[in-house]
Amino acid sequence: MATMTSLQSLTLAKFPSLSFLTPTSFKFLDPFPASLSPSATSFTATASVFSPIRPTKPKRISLVTHASSTTAFPQNIGDVLADVTIFTATGESVKFEDLWDQNEGVAVVALLRHFGCPCCWELAKALKESRERFESAGVKLIAVGIGAPSKARILAERLPFPLDCLYADPDRRAYDVLGLYYGFGRTFFNPASAKVLSRLKELQEATKNYTIEATPDDRSGVLQQGGMFLFKGKQLLYAWKDEGTGDHAPMEDIFHVCCKVPVV
Repeated sequence: MATMTSLQSLTLAKFPSLSFLTPTSFKFLDPFPASLSPSATSFTATASVFSPIRPTKPKRISLVTHASSTTAFPQNIGDVLADVTIFTATGESVKFEDLWDQNEGVAVVALLRHFGCPCCWELAKALKESRERFESAGVKLIAVGIGAPSKARILAERLPFPLDCLYADPDRRAYDVLGLYYGFGRTFFNPASAKVLSRLKELQEATKNYTIEATPDDRSGVLQQGGMFLFKGKQLLYAWKDEGTGDHAPMEDIFHVCCKVPVV
């Protein structure tokens, strides 16, 4: 908890525009902010609805960037993911197999947390700014977030972010297939979340037009962590699972892998 307290105090000092932070509610990570709950004291009762979720003792990990690995995924992960149905930001259903050429196409698939997560607005902004570089390397950018398509459109309009790259996965089907981390402990207590302290300027810039209204109506989705994946066809070339909130894959690592992939 000391890590989160330190994170909050440093953020308030360096990030005054985020005035919605309160002494008892660090809303970068809080899935049940006081403004959305019946009362500020109802957090414990609300959290208890998720009976399978229990606070866990944080794993001791280094804040140094961890290496990505595809070995933890089955060889047919591309086939399994291809059949998952999500939604475009305009509300049409679409399967992953229709998002890029499943034979030779190269795609970066960024799974954000939820559309109301400020750290995900920061990541979305970084992805948007990298889109031209990806496309020049023959790589398609795909960003998926948790929430209804209407929530995706809020992010797209206010950040802004290109609608043709943005998709909604309200039921977290792709997240389940890829085995991304989920739970109270990951969201609140993982030391990797402190990495956001090095990106406060970027976070402030990305959240100028932020609104908490982009948070999914199903509050269980805010306990989901994201990840970053690079595919060539159905072959998984790069995999990153966020250890905690804001523990995003280094963009330069992804570009490095992209440069090694021959584009047909």
